[in-house]
Amino acid sequence: MKVLITDKINEAAGKIIEQAAEVDFLPTMTEEELINIIPEYDALMVRSQTKVTAKIIEAGKNLKIIGRAGVGVDNIDVDAATQKGIIVVNSPDGNTMAAAEHTVALMLSMARNIVPAALSTKAGKWERSKFTGCELYKKTLGIIGLGKIGTHVAEIALAFGMKLVVFDPYTSKEIVEKMGAEYTSTLDDFWGKCDFITVHVPKTKETINLINKDAISKMKKGVKLVNCARGGIINENDLKEAIESGQVSAAAIDVYENEPDIASCPLIHCDGNIVLTPHLGASTQEAQLNVAIDVAEQIKEVLSGGSASSAVNIPSLRPDKLEPVKDYMQIAENSGELAMQISDGVIKAIEITAQGDLAELDIQPLEVAVLKGALSSMLESVNYVNAPVLAKKRGIDIISTRSKVKCNFAGLLTVKLTTDKGISVVAGALVAKDIPRIVKINDYETSIRPQKHMLIVPHKNQPSMIAKVAQVIGANNINIGSMNVVQKNDKHETESIMVINIESAVSNDVLNEIAKIEGVHNPKYISLNAQD
Repeated sequence: MKVLITDKINEAAGKIIEQAAEVDFLPTMTEEELINIIPEYDALMVRSQTKVTAKIIEAGKNLKIIGRAGVGVDNIDVDAATQKGIIVVNSPDGNTMAAAEHTVALMLSMARNIVPAALSTKAGKWERSKFTGCELYKKTLGIIGLGKIGTHVAEIALAFGMKLVVFDPYTSKEIVEKMGAEYTSTLDDFWGKCDFITVHVPKTKETINLINKDAISKMKKGVKLVNCARGGIINENDLKEAIESGQVSAAAIDVYENEPDIASCPLIHCDGNIVLTPHLGASTQEAQLNVAIDVAEQIKEVLSGGSASSAVNIPSLRPDKLEPVKDYMQIAENSGELAMQISDGVIKAIEITAQGDLAELDIQPLEVAVLKGALSSMLESVNYVNAPVLAKKRGIDIISTRSKVKCNFAGLLTVKLTTDKGISVVAGALVAKDIPRIVKINDYETSIRPQKHMLIVPHKNQPSMIAKVAQVIGANNINIGSMNVVQKNDKHETESIMVINIESAVSNDVLNEIAKIEGVHNPKYISLNAQD
């Protein structure tokens, strides 16, 4: 396997990835240059300079993972990668300290007029009174987004003696108040309370232009703004106008709408107290090393068959979510495969029910595994990344429930698959904690190991049926590994089912031959992605 590293990433990354793959370090390239060479690579690692577009991703026929050595993934077309089943990872924690410290540095810089004072002094002037600033002590800092960076900024601000107001719809009032800050549930309540405002949120459709002319009009006159998060969260034209009118007394900006081409940025020509830096939030030696190591470790792990710790497009498979249910992932996938392969028609819905110990856990990873199994039986190139997307595109309803009904297993996962032609039910469980078994197929309770090659043979419960089916299988040089024959829980039931593990594939001709046996109904050859 081969990995391409670009954008001047610390060489420590290459040394880590070399444990799993061959590594090429190349300079930042244009879209066309990358399109020409990306087909030969299994992974791509970038910083912010390279724009990983849909065209590049489409050309990357062997790509399995794209790593961004930093927090954001704005320069990667995550939707295109997800459609192709390519994992996208970042390093959400590697530059936390660097970004938080830069935020505070910018806040101090504009509060004390550091930049214009330095330029004046270097010009040989002595203009002390001209550059009188303000203290942070007892001022109110408004923080939008109380993630890791926002939290660290808050801790530093508290040490300065500042008051804090927080807006974050994903953080509870209890957490905010416990750290000594005031919680606001709406931005309308937030704007007017702050002397300084800093943003620490990702760039999404909800946060683009979050701070615009309307929001600024609701702020205190003379407010000071900081943006070390993402360009576009603060509207640059509206900010310029607000600074020049005096509504905003100062601003410190590290990120821009069109990086690195900022020649057209209106803030460059803004008259007023504004500090501009070229996206230095993560630009410390420590941060660059941390993010490089973090992403390199994830790439190495994925290429070695493991999972990523910070995948942005498969959050359900984060290690903290996966660990409690990881032993059930294979049986969940096999249950989805089997349910689809015994069904006819187009999938309309999949209902997943957890019982026993599983009912107490987050089964989202198992949902993805079931989807992967079901869709793999009808589509090519389905994996844990694109399975939820493919299901959504096809309008498949996914329903997850937890049942308190007692079962005979430590954990039981039941898959009910509905098509336009009927319903199929498959249940999987672990026996003795680590032995996977299919324990139910429709109305039949069974216990058989999922295997790559299987036969499902519904038949009348009458003498010689097993012998007749086995004779056809043997006559076609197919070896039987194991067999489970069951009938419904009714002593008067006349129907049974054979679930047979075999050691090779079965052709349609063999299936047709079995189907001709009197009393056999619609036999199915099943091929599972099972661990033999």
